[in-house]
Amino acid sequence: MTRLENEKFLEQLKTLFQNNRVKGTVVLTMKRYDGRTKPIPQKDTSLPLPKEHMCLIRAYCSGAKKRKISTVIHQKEVNKFQIAYCSLLKTNMDGLKKKKKVKKTKA
Repeated sequence: MTRLENEKFLEQLKTLFQNNRVKGTVVLTMKRYDGRTKPIPQKDTSLPLPKEHMCLIRAYCSGAKKRKISTVIHQKEVNKFQIAYCSLLKTNMDGLKKKKKVKKTKA
């Protein structure tokens, strides 16, 4: 998995959406990230809390070209990233298929 800077991540995410417009899926996950690369031991609960909370965003596609990318957003940069991220999603989510409603008949 490739960890990118925020601007590079948005550029790569845009290309993932464009490459998978006709066929394929792009999956996005977001989670809280404290900067640790190793799991917390269960026995030791006296670890200090992180100074700054961060957000880890991962994206992967399952189309013809399988790719995984990720980025870490610091607390100070959340507003700037969120505005750019929302505009990217709005421009690339126009090809979604609508679900057909199934009408139930009374017996």
